[in-house]
Amino acid sequence: MSANTVGFALLILGLALLIGKIIRVRVGIVQSLFLPSSIVAGALLLLLGPEVLGRIAGPWGENGVFTEPIVEVWSTLPGLLISVIFATMFLGQELPTPKRAIKLVGPQLSLGVSLASGQYVVGLLLAALILVPILAASPMTGALIEIGFEGGHGTAAGMRPVFEELGFTEGADLAVGLATVGIVGGVIIGIALINWAVRTGKTEIVTGSAKMSIEEQKGLFREDEYYSAGKMTSRPASVEPLSLHVALVAVAILIGLGILEGLRWIEQATYASVMLDENTPLEIFAFVPLFPLALLGGVILQVIATKAGVAHVIDPQIMLRIQGWALDFLIVAAIGTLSLQAIGENIGAFAILAVAGIVFNVGLFLFLAPRIIGRYWFERGIGDFGQSMGVTATGLILMRVVDPEAKSPAFEAFGYKQLVFEPFFGGGLITAMAVPIIFLTGVWPLFFVMLAVFLVAVLSGLFYFRPREMRDRAEWEREREVRRGPTRA
Repeated sequence: MSANTVGFALLILGLALLIGKIIRVRVGIVQSLFLPSSIVAGALLLLLGPEVLGRIAGPWGENGVFTEPIVEVWSTLPGLLISVIFATMFLGQELPTPKRAIKLVGPQLSLGVSLASGQYVVGLLLAALILVPILAASPMTGALIEIGFEGGHGTAAGMRPVFEELGFTEGADLAVGLATVGIVGGVIIGIALINWAVRTGKTEIVTGSAKMSIEEQKGLFREDEYYSAGKMTSRPASVEPLSLHVALVAVAILIGLGILEGLRWIEQATYASVMLDENTPLEIFAFVPLFPLALLGGVILQVIATKAGVAHVIDPQIMLRIQGWALDFLIVAAIGTLSLQAIGENIGAFAILAVAGIVFNVGLFLFLAPRIIGRYWFERGIGDFGQSMGVTATGLILMRVVDPEAKSPAFEAFGYKQLVFEPFFGGGLITAMAVPIIFLTGVWPLFFVMLAVFLVAVLSGLFYFRPREMRDRAEWEREREVRRGPTRA
């Protein structure tokens, strides 16, 4: 594969993304669904590629309008870009101690962990009772709800090499498909929940109706809303600031790669010689992808920069721009190379997992959030619901709709929760290790571990965080009644 092919494949992704943005601005239904331009662009490439146009055109155009090498580049790209996304998560961010983060956002963390671990409980139970014995699906389908919904397109696409290594190639396509269902369903169901909450008085910021401005629907800013995309933390005569930040991302990924290779070396030198059967050695880190360790590499690099007194050189806004570019290109490439045939051949398992995931997320959010979060329970909880359906950006979109001027502590609490939550779920270590563990041990060991995590998260929210939050809510209710004055009979 030539360098020109790689470059041309990237150029087509950029063109598709621009066309997706134009469609977002011009087409009303795309605006009303609040679909990101990257999903629109990915769907366009999917239609023009081998899975749709290629099948219609037959042997004269089996790859659609694209060549086979270009499609191969796109299929490889998500596995590379996901490490960029995770490496940038904590670079430039202030890192509080885990104790302080948990103290600040205990209820938020309880809700987030309940949603993530519960997706494993539901998925693994369905795999054990229905998908494997009745539909002859792989036991690894039990991890797909969390990978696709909580992890999103990035994690789903990034796990493709692991699925392929373990002989479950269709798992990556099912996960990307679930991620698409999740992000679209997350926005549609989230907006519906917000309007229901506004009408029933469960929101404290937005009243009347939760409608977005036309600029928000189109994904545009008004001129008075413009803000800086980053700061110049290095003189260009020395090194271009963007180049410097890209180099820091590379260092973070290399740190993660060094850690992963070290863990694999330790594994091979110790317990990997144990055989589960005549063909299956006891290996876990051999199947763990790079991206969760890239996140750890970013944390280590940020700690080193802070200790060395040079943390101010790392600008969080530029890191967000790098992360956003990588995520957009990843989504376009992942959806553009999605195997509709794999989904079609496993449509029963796919539909069951999608419906079960949506029902679980909505039900747990409505049950748990008002019981463990005091004031602003809806504003704070809707972010975790959005994240559990798609990606972090989905949660932020929904929080912005219900709290457009950030008057509640929702954004702050959600952000601090991410520092504890992200290293484990939604693409973290647990997500990365779940599939190899299921492959090695079957469904039940991970099911009981996740069930224990789920119960601890729910019970700690109900019996430890709830009393404190309810006291805060009661005090606020009394203050509000005092401000209103006596009511008339």
